Formats: sequence, C-alpha cells, structure tokens
Amino acid sequence: MARSIEELERNHPCFGGCKFNAGRIHLPVSPGCNIACRFCDRSVNDVEQRPGVTSKIISPEEAGTFINRAVELVPSIKVAGIAGPGDTLFTDYAFETFREIDKTHPELLKCMSTNGLMLYERADELIESGVDTLTVTVNAVDPEIEAQLNDYIIYHGEKIEGVEGARILIENQLKGIKKVAAAGVTLKINTVLVPGINDHHIETIARTVKEAGALIYNIIPLIPQHKLADVPRPTCEQIEAAREAAERHIKVFRHCAHCRADAVGVPGISEYSQLVYQNRLNVKNTFSHG
Repeated sequence: MARSIEELERNHPCFGGCKFNAGRIHLPVSPGCNIACRFCDRSVNDVEQRPGVTSKIISPEEAGTFINRAVELVPSIKVAGIAGPGDTLFTDYAFETFREIDKTHPELLKCMSTNGLMLYERADELIESGVDTLTVTVNAVDPEIEAQLNDYIIYHGEKIEGVEGARILIENQLKGIKKVAAAGVTLKINTVLVPGINDHHIETIARTVKEAGALIYNIIPLIPQHKLADVPRPTCEQIEAAREAAERHIKVFRHCAHCRADAVGVPGISEYSQLVYQNRLNVKNTFSHG
C-alpha cells in the first residue's frame, strides 16, 4: 500500500526538509552505471561530500547488518535508500537489497534513486519491490540539451552516443515516471543545474515531469568536475531563479545536502557513515560503464 504524503513529510528528509530531524541510511550496493554524464565522477573515498561517492561497496546480504549499526547510532532513521554510487537499475542488487530489508527492517521506508534509462522496462519489478519513493534524475527533456550533458548511454549492450542516446534516455525516463506514478509510488525529480546548458530549460523540465506524475522537484547546483570542470558553479541568484521557474508547476524541495551514496544520519545535522561502514574492507577504486 502506498505511503501517504503526510507520512513521507514526517519521516523522509527529502520530503519534509530538516525540520523533523528524520534520518536515513544510504546503502551503496550499486556500483555500475549505464550512462556517461559529463559532470559525474564516481569515486570510492572517505572525504568528498557529494553524490556518486562512497567509502566502499557492500553486498545486498550485508544490508541488514549495516542498518542495525546505523539505527543504534541514529534511532531517528526512518528511511533505507539506495542511491548508487552507480545506477540502481543497472543491476539487480538494489532489488535484492530491498528484499533483505523486508526481512530485517520492514518498518523502514524504501527509497531508490535512478537515472531512469531502464525505468520503464523495470517498472513492474520496482513496483513489486514495494519501493515507497523514487527519485529520477532528469536533466533535460530536449535531446539536444541532454546530449550536452551526457556523452552516451549503454542500452541493451550497445553504446549509443549524442542526441540519439539522449532521445532514448528521455523517452524511457518519462514513460517510466508515468508508469510508476500511476502505481502509487511517490516520485521526486532531481535536475542538475548547469549554467549555459540547461538553466533556461528548468521550467520546461518541471512542467513536463509534473504532467508525467512527479510530486516534488529538486534542483541540484552543478559541482564543476570531470568534463564540466570548467563550467562555473551556479550562483545563488541562478539557483533561486530556477526554483522560482519550477515552482510555477511543481513543489520544489530546497534542503538538498548533496548526500553521498553511503550517507548515514540526519541531513545537515549528523553524519555517521564512517562509523557504520568502518569495519568493511575497501574495494578497488574502479568503475565501468558497461
């Protein structure tokens, strides 16, 4: 049964802001990815505070153990999320982890983030897994703009570059959002705000994803890195202008903390990831797109 928005606003930090001091644990079980975002630099380290970073990869079978450690440290944890460090739908690990959570911690909200390339094709699996909230990163709904943000996709084993890859990505995202939203899953959309590329496109994205069934929208300022290292970080004025444009169509979330893929605690208040995951051996710092 779908969770009510009131319950999510009380217990999910990405829906109620920080005012309720709700905690979460991110379980880094999804290392691989199927798209090549030009601003994404996935990494295994203990120091960077941003998405796509974790201190280690864990297996689905280990999830219960790490959740036990987390709730001992932070009793206010209400959410078990999977946000990478790669894409959650690129492998089966996220679904395997949620099955473990159903056995060990059924009281927790289950949250997933994805780039959406495989969302439409795997929507039935996602719905059957009982995911409560889904975040989809949609950086453009125009393939010409998306192609400036994403070099290629890996789709059914084929590398597809440029506008054609972007077109497939956007089509699958929007069809997937519609299908999952119709099943009662609460959807949040993330957009990375990239000055000079998609900053003028935010209102169109917000209107489009709202029409597809999304409930809330989160604008993430670009962290200049990887192939977009020379693009300036958005100014406060640019961020606020983008939020105001989006709010004409959809509720905007304003408390994003750029969480790591292994984050533990209350966003902006506490961080216990190293204590929770410290007994796990580090893995080799390598990732692939295929």
